[in-house]
Amino acid sequence: MTVTQDQIDAYSRDGAVMLPGLFAEWVAPLRAGIARNMQDPGPYAAENLRDGESGRFFDDYCNWSRIPEFGEVIRESGAAKAAAALMQSERVQVFHDHVLVKEPGTSKPTPWHQDAPYYFVDGEQTVSFWVPLDPVTDASLRLIAGSHRWPKPVLPTKWLNEDSFYPDESAYIAVPDPDAEPQKYEVLEWPMQPGDAVAFHYKTLHGARANPGGARRRAFSLRLVGDDARYITRPGRTSPPFPGHDMKDGDRLREDWFPYLS
Repeated sequence: MTVTQDQIDAYSRDGAVMLPGLFAEWVAPLRAGIARNMQDPGPYAAENLRDGESGRFFDDYCNWSRIPEFGEVIRESGAAKAAAALMQSERVQVFHDHVLVKEPGTSKPTPWHQDAPYYFVDGEQTVSFWVPLDPVTDASLRLIAGSHRWPKPVLPTKWLNEDSFYPDESAYIAVPDPDAEPQKYEVLEWPMQPGDAVAFHYKTLHGARANPGGARRRAFSLRLVGDDARYITRPGRTSPPFPGHDMKDGDRLREDWFPYLS
């Protein structure tokens, strides 16, 4: 698909836009890749439910180089072209992939958060694609319009217990509750079909509802960066951590680990 000027403008203004059918031709490979991933989890795989919480909330990331279906989608789909248009970037680099699965009856929502504070990436040319592989309505992604332009980042927390992710909280604002103050925030949320994509900025506040119904909610997320992306030191271990990367503040992400797609 071709990204329109209206979609580029919406992305710049709101920090998020829905792109219908961007991955429609890649639903079957992505479903197969998620099945492979769940059968053979990577070192960062997590189960995000505490005792007494119902269902199953599985996530894992940084598997595209070992799961062939993910690698094929990243290299061969229209993701890089769409990302370049949205970010207004000459080149597009892979950061990482992320799988999130909420089985039927999962009571836990995905907490509100921004991705950027967890990452060792600084820059404005960033984009995540969130791609459902099952029809979604109530379990869809939710995003706060304009939050990518807030003057301070939102405190990153641990998903399992929502404790602070870093020891020093002074540089962050507290995690807001948009549902408690609906007049204060514009929540973006779309019903979606398999292969649709929401594109959003790393600094856009987002979360997702629980999945109490009787259908699975599998999602594949792809994180890409553009020309201005640089390494930045965070006040603790980042997520993903990428140990042994040897990058220093201001460096471009190393190409052998984070290859260019365009």
